[in-house]
Amino acid sequence: MSDTQQTIKPFGLVSAICLVVANMVGAGVFTTSGFSLADVGNRQHVMLAWGIGGLVAICGAISYGQLARRITESGGEYLFLSRLVHPVVGFIAGWVSLLAGFTGAIAFAAVAFESYAVPESMRPDWYVTGTASILSIVVCGTLHSLVLRSGLITQNIVVAAKLLLLGAFIVFGFAVFPDRWEGLAAVEQTTEFSVYAIASTLVWISLSYSGFNAAVYVTGEVKNPTVNVPRALLLGTVIVTVVYLVLNYIFLFAPLPGQVAGAPDVAAVAARSLGGGVITTIVRIIVSVALFSSVSSMVIAGPRVYAKMAEDGVFPNIFTAATRNRLDVPTTAIWLQVALAVIVASFSNLQSLLDYLGFTLSVTAALTVACVFWSRVEGQSRSRSVWFSVVAALYIVVTIILATLSAINRPQQLIGFAVTVLSGLVLFFVFRRRS
Repeated sequence: MSDTQQTIKPFGLVSAICLVVANMVGAGVFTTSGFSLADVGNRQHVMLAWGIGGLVAICGAISYGQLARRITESGGEYLFLSRLVHPVVGFIAGWVSLLAGFTGAIAFAAVAFESYAVPESMRPDWYVTGTASILSIVVCGTLHSLVLRSGLITQNIVVAAKLLLLGAFIVFGFAVFPDRWEGLAAVEQTTEFSVYAIASTLVWISLSYSGFNAAVYVTGEVKNPTVNVPRALLLGTVIVTVVYLVLNYIFLFAPLPGQVAGAPDVAAVAARSLGGGVITTIVRIIVSVALFSSVSSMVIAGPRVYAKMAEDGVFPNIFTAATRNRLDVPTTAIWLQVALAVIVASFSNLQSLLDYLGFTLSVTAALTVACVFWSRVEGQSRSRSVWFSVVAALYIVVTIILATLSAINRPQQLIGFAVTVLSGLVLFFVFRRRS
């Protein structure tokens, strides 16, 4: 193929890191701690859960990086499991990505975006609930289906702005009004430590960290992918873990515990406690920017999975990527993603999405990381291979234990997971027979 015919790879290391950060810093960090505190009852235990979640995510990022060194195409879990296990397992993983990994997660971020950008107390009588969430999804779909290169530049700028704004909020919380931390002096509830409650909380928190694997969905569009994709996964995950721990310390300990427990907008609660109405408005703007970039990044990543499935002949051919201006743009897959996310955003609430998404994505990610044990990267020394195997084993064991305990505590999660898997099996054989 001549140089003029080759497809441009628009993602450099910085763009790949920005994609990871944008996928991770989304609705979860700004909503989960309120639900977690209501469930667990102790702020120290919630912080412990965030720390454990970060370490597990770093292990997952390292493991996914090894898989990306082996298979340098776009497609994520679908691609890894199809090539290294069996096409039917890969298809189910792709189906999970379609329903949960991206559709549900985009809807979750969009609904949270609306709760911060247009809070209920500020909505005029004529406002229809869901307008802002649906509009954010459609705008991102338009941006990335029509003008990919400009969309990536916009994405990088928004992510940089998001990190700067979150940094400003952190500085504000610690330096400007350190005497307004009412929650520091509050006495903790004498809540009995519950392994099951912690496990459920960690499954929720794992959703906040789940974007650590974002770069593998666009591996085929990344320059020097065997180097840049693993680096982007690790660096992006470490950055976000540090940001999460500091943010949640502010969310949990600046306001009184009773103000935080069960609150779906913990960042706004913390801001109100620290600086009143004006600061609350500023923080709502910061979080809205963060959530919009999360919707944007998932609209970029998700459709690459369905395009790859269509290319392999296990999904309708209409969803393959079309090469336009030397860029592979899965336009039809993007609008499928937009349509499904709009439907879910219109009929779901935050906590029900947390339960379904956290459990389903945890199980799928653990199965994908297990591929490390039968994939070897050429030129990798035995000692490095052992190290990567230990990291992968740690991720798998912790994730499966937490998912199992969470399912015992909230058995309704199994219903959504079972329906997703069974419907994926049926569709695999239907599509295969038609093709």
